[in-house]
Amino acid sequence: MASNARNLTAADTTARDPAAASVAERPPDAGTAGAGRPAAARPAGSDGLTAAFAAPARIPLPDASGPRDAPTRLIAHGCWYPSADPSGTRLAFICDRGGVPQLWTGPADGEPVRLLDDGPDPVREVSWSPDGRWIAYTTAPGGGEHTRVLCVRPDGGDRQILAGAEPGSSAHLGCWAHDGSAVTVTVAVPTGPPAPPSPSGADTTSGDGPSGPGTGRGLGLDLGLLDGRLPEHWRGRAGETELLGPAPHTDRGPALASPAGTLETTPIGAPGGTLPATGFGDGLSAYLVDPDGAAAPVLIAAVRDAATLRVCDLSRDGALALLRRGPRGRREAVVLRTADHVTTCVMPVADGDPWIGSFSPRADVLRLRSNAHREFAVLLTAELGPDGSPLGWSTVAAREGSDLELLRYTRDGATAVLAWNVRGMSDVEILDTETDTGTEGERETEGEREMGTGADARPDGGSGAASRHISLPHEVVTRVTEANSRLVLALSGSRRRPGIWWLPDGATPVRTPWSSRDEDAVPPGRPPVRPVPLRPTARDGLPLNGWYYRAPGRAPGEPAPCVIHLHGGPEDQERPVLNPLYHEILGRGLDIFAPDVRGSSGYGRSFVDADLGRGRFAALDDVADCTAHAVLAGPADPSRLAVMGRSYGGYLTFASLVWHPDLFRTGVAVCGMSDLATFFEGTEPWLAQSAAHKYGHPERDRELLRELSPMTRIDALRAPVFAVHGEHDTNVPPGESEQFVRAARERGVPAELLTLREEGHDFLRADNRRLFRRAAADWLQRHLNG
Repeated sequence: MASNARNLTAADTTARDPAAASVAERPPDAGTAGAGRPAAARPAGSDGLTAAFAAPARIPLPDASGPRDAPTRLIAHGCWYPSADPSGTRLAFICDRGGVPQLWTGPADGEPVRLLDDGPDPVREVSWSPDGRWIAYTTAPGGGEHTRVLCVRPDGGDRQILAGAEPGSSAHLGCWAHDGSAVTVTVAVPTGPPAPPSPSGADTTSGDGPSGPGTGRGLGLDLGLLDGRLPEHWRGRAGETELLGPAPHTDRGPALASPAGTLETTPIGAPGGTLPATGFGDGLSAYLVDPDGAAAPVLIAAVRDAATLRVCDLSRDGALALLRRGPRGRREAVVLRTADHVTTCVMPVADGDPWIGSFSPRADVLRLRSNAHREFAVLLTAELGPDGSPLGWSTVAAREGSDLELLRYTRDGATAVLAWNVRGMSDVEILDTETDTGTEGERETEGEREMGTGADARPDGGSGAASRHISLPHEVVTRVTEANSRLVLALSGSRRRPGIWWLPDGATPVRTPWSSRDEDAVPPGRPPVRPVPLRPTARDGLPLNGWYYRAPGRAPGEPAPCVIHLHGGPEDQERPVLNPLYHEILGRGLDIFAPDVRGSSGYGRSFVDADLGRGRFAALDDVADCTAHAVLAGPADPSRLAVMGRSYGGYLTFASLVWHPDLFRTGVAVCGMSDLATFFEGTEPWLAQSAAHKYGHPERDRELLRELSPMTRIDALRAPVFAVHGEHDTNVPPGESEQFVRAARERGVPAELLTLREEGHDFLRADNRRLFRRAAADWLQRHLNG
């Protein structure tokens, strides 16, 4: 493989198309591009198969950079998801100071800031290219769940769509090539009908024809559309691509058999390799795309019936790719050798942050954030042989009872930044991987003693790397990125808006001037409430956790109306961060208890898996048990209780109102599922695949899904219900709320539905968020204080 990563996009383009020679210039040291590539790496469509994965087409857009300040500035705004330029002096980031999450840039240590895209579509992710020439980012058109990948120059020029513009498609951002010449994107395309059976006696496992190398057959990978047919609106959009090799979806890699942990009598354990396909899902194709348009996109990997696929890192020479794939709860890291289509490693990795790890600068070490064969995620490394195969695994850093939730290495590989989840709060640790002090197992900081995660909790045989801890001004770290020799953190806290902080001295976080000041977090006169932890116990003995918010102005023992708020996921975790919805509800004199019922993350894999299948009934009991704890151990008034939640929490809200009809006075369900059968029929394919693992398969487990569906027990509903939904929600279609509200009204139960325009599953526009908060708080106040 040539040493320059640009060859991943330029290779063989001129050989196939002489007219391309004038634009696809090959670097002088490139050698023979494509040397060693198997014969299967043909131009797209040469065998009628690789054309099934339509290459993303670049679409230039008019300049949409805005003024140096937003026309309507929100004082209490949030800034998050930073990405630094190569010098480390300027940052690209997402900010909602204009009322919707948009792409901004600014200096780390000063003003002014500049709006690079003033369009109405919310921005989701940002990545500055290593050579500083481009900023890639994702947007959600119309506020919906489908996203597209765009690129823009740092000065706001040359804005273009790289992927995701085609009807019915969605695109996701991956990593950059280390020289900045290309960026990886994953395109989700509609999968076609199954291929007809092969003629009797046909050889479908070898040869250079349609079933030969590079097509996926014979590698255990079902690419779908094996007859070469495309959905109608995708025909003619394939462009020219090169197949670098799909990841064999049934290659189990070197993972060992997963030991089974137990919770009560339910066996828990992750597979040592790939789960069998669920029978539905998107066709996902990962490409390497040149924003300059000098070379055709390169197809790195493609899978059919997949939940996720992301390119997390490329080796400096482009010879290896690190992929993340699989449904929630069953993610995998895949190392792919790009020259010959061989998967050299498959290892289970943790949910959460999609950036699961990276290669060392020489690609001789793989670093992963993984919970393979253990309860909590740790930092694993493996030395890689010349062929990219792991020679052995080592645990570099681990903590008993705490997940490693963020992992970043500096570009030179000498320093690792680790963010640990300690019962919902973050602890940031910096490891000097080139220094072995031999004392790591003996040191313990004051913070670790308080949290119970110190030296006595670390595994024997640790790396001995020198470490230091960063004192944080916020409770939670949401992103860590490198800014040349310095670090940049995105932070959130219970009394502060999300902001971006940088470490000029490598130790003390300093707020960027354009992030909200602490005093501007909320309107004057009513400071944010800092929650206190509560530790309920479920009726089956399982320890639970949660955060209690006390409405200001009440005496310590005074009974108060209380809202039980349930998070989504189910794998999300309640974190002590400022939630404007909570602030609005607390201002109405209502307490809030936000528990983590079984299925939540942050407490180990067994806890996450404790709600699988029929364990969902125990999760519904957890809601009642947490409510009882808020009454017995807290000041909640048992006669004035409400339940509320979003997404999966919306499902739990619907379900709690019919499973525990006399417990709550009212409920507010936001983007919740009311019938799991209709949910599976209408949701996104990738989400259906993850949900099948959590709730049950829509065909094989139809009766279980019927039992778990709130609509099945709708006749038990007694309490008034308020439902809220985004009109463009394709994760949980609006029909889920509509049918529950309609059925409640038919039974004489008061019910209302608020549909938010130009919103999807997440409410991202300031005016809609404000409308939602006030409408929900009005409803709760009326029914709990009336």
